[in-house]
Parts: sequence; structure tokens; C-alpha cells
Amino acid sequence: MPKFSANLSMLYSEWPFLERFAMAAADGFQAVEYLRPYDETPEAICEQLERHDLVQALFNLPAGDWAAGERGIACMPDRVEEFKPGVEVAIRYAQALKCSKINCLAGIAPTDASAAVLEVTLISNLSHAAARLRDVGIDLLIEPINLRDIPGFFVSTTDHAERIIDAVGADNLFIQYDLYHTQIMQGDLICGYERLRERIGHIQLADTPGRHEPGTGEINFANVLPALDSLGYGGFVGCEYKPLAGTREGLIWMKPYLQGGVGE
Repeated sequence: MPKFSANLSMLYSEWPFLERFAMAAADGFQAVEYLRPYDETPEAICEQLERHDLVQALFNLPAGDWAAGERGIACMPDRVEEFKPGVEVAIRYAQALKCSKINCLAGIAPTDASAAVLEVTLISNLSHAAARLRDVGIDLLIEPINLRDIPGFFVSTTDHAERIIDAVGADNLFIQYDLYHTQIMQGDLICGYERLRERIGHIQLADTPGRHEPGTGEINFANVLPALDSLGYGGFVGCEYKPLAGTREGLIWMKPYLQGGVGE
């Protein structure tokens, strides 16, 4: 049976961030994740996790100026000195929140640097981050992002992510397998997971097109989710989608997977 994590950057946006933890727990989620925790103190988030008996499944390394459109800095040669302190900030949060996985967004490829230079920069930054995270027992993930939503994103396929992982050679570096992004770029979700399962550290979902909840698009989650179970995936599945008509109204898709149902 899948275990679900609520992505609080997208779900429950009707409520202030720290109130979303209670809503997620009430609706049957066992864990939470989000793009970044850095607008709140670790102590404030930890209080919510403990109060509502939630696991912190995942968050991202600092990813630059999100409001200005940046989506990660790990491939950028002129941001290396910013990347390294960000790893230390993320470690401080992860230790406080008992979070064992941190995701790295490679970023949008700058137009003034060659792909080879960007690759070398990304590999170097991931090598540094993986080593630091290994010291404290945390896994590092790298996430391919589709080029329709974020044109120019440097790592857009699992094939590229595999090559990067091979080049880094760290035993705590894995792929974040987002079913939404993978469906757009590659499809073949079940076979893709089966081939990559030893290299996948976390899974996220949303339907496509639209990035809404399961049942609103083309992905057959009634086949995909049981297949993940049968292939041995035991981690959380992060619900990282934009609800069509409010979070709670859109959770009916999850009811068959929960004891007692959603919101009961």
C-alpha cells in the first residue's frame, strides 16, 4: 500500500504554511515535504511535525532566488561559493527535522556557459554535497525536470541523471523520480522505475497535463501505484500537484489507499 507525503508548497495553500501540517495529518498523510523550509525556523517546523506525528520526507537545497525565476544553482559556475554554504544550511534544517533526504535542483542552464562546463560544475557541487551529507547520514537526490514547464532546465531526463550519478560516484546520491516530469519527457513509467529502482530515492506524483491530482489527466495511477508496490518501493510518494478545486475537495483519489478514508 503506498505511503503518501503531502507537498505543503502546493497542497493546502488555502492555509498559512504552519497550519498546513495539521490539515495534512487530518487527511491521512503520514509525511510532509515542500520545496524549501527556509522561511521558517527549524524549531517552528519541528513543533508541527511532532504535534501531528508526521515524518519529514524531503526538502530541497537552497535553490537561488525563487521569486525571480531561479530553479536551482547547482550547475552554475558563478554560484559555487553560494552553493556550498547552502548545503550547510540544509544540513542544519535536516538534522533538526530528522529528515534523511535532501533534493538538489540543478537549475536552468545559463546561456553564457557551455554544456560541458555546466556538467563539470554540477558534478563538482554534487560531489561536495554528497560527501557532506554522507557525514551526517543523509541521502542526496537529483531531480530531472521537464522542459515544457521549465525550458532550459539542465537535467531533464533520468538518462542524464544516471550519467551524473555515475560521474559523482557517491553511494548516497539517488534520483528523485517524479512521475509527472518523467511522463512528459519519457513516459513508460513502470518500466522506467523497474530499470532504475536501485537508483531511485524518492517518488513524486501529479497527473499530466495540468499537474493536477491523479484522475485529472492521462497517467493510469490505478496501474502505476500498485506496480510500485509490487516492485518493492517502500518509501513515501510525494503528492506534488496543484489541486483543481481546493486540496481537500481533490483528495478523493487517495481515499482507497487510506484506512478510514480522507478527512475521517
